[in-house]
Amino acid sequence: MTNQALENAAQAIRNARCIMAFTGAGISVESGIPPFRGPGGIWSRYDPALFEKAYFKQHPADVWPLLKTIFYDMLDSAKPNAAHHALVQLENNGKLAGIVTQNIDSLHQAAGSTVVHEYHGSTRRMQCMSCRTFFDSQDISLDSLPPCCPACGGVLKPDFVFFGEGVPSHVHQAATALAQQADVCLIIGTGGLVMPAGRIPSIVKNNGGTLVEINLSDTEYTYRISDYFLQGKAGTLLPKLVHEVLQ
Repeated sequence: MTNQALENAAQAIRNARCIMAFTGAGISVESGIPPFRGPGGIWSRYDPALFEKAYFKQHPADVWPLLKTIFYDMLDSAKPNAAHHALVQLENNGKLAGIVTQNIDSLHQAAGSTVVHEYHGSTRRMQCMSCRTFFDSQDISLDSLPPCCPACGGVLKPDFVFFGEGVPSHVHQAATALAQQADVCLIIGTGGLVMPAGRIPSIVKNNGGTLVEINLSDTEYTYRISDYFLQGKAGTLLPKLVHEVLQ
């Protein structure tokens, strides 16, 4: 990445009317959360088939210990990093309309972002498989697994999207609406492999918008639709980009 590329991307952001961010697992790696895919990723250590919605419904007692280890014990200690805080800075300066994230760690909200569409849900909530009531995860003990619904005794499921489960329509609609309004999209820490989430930046592009990509390596977006590709760690490059925008 050259300084000129950073300056050009910053100029596009300064000139924008409506900016959004589209984030994936890569933005949280520097918070100590491993990605799902690639070397050292979660799916290299655990069989994704165990996280199919149908399998969970039949074997919740087998799946919940894995859920606790991967998504609760690990995420409990994670804190927002410099990239999360840089997006908050953009928002506080009136430059960022909102975030669409594929992450379920809620680190954007922990950093202070206020408009966050969690495309794949969040570990912060659980839902009863029987009565469909939602609960704050902090109010549910995981000492005994699977956790049971305080209202009816049914099995609780984390409120994030399992394999074989559709994205909630209201979340998809909100994310799509933001993308349709945006004339700049910051693509951060995602390669666009997971659908339908991966199509969100294309909505911006198809409406004549500009895409600024920050990733460790090139992706499906890089040579197909990205206008600017800043290669490196999000926690390093995004604060530099925001500083350039706001100076």
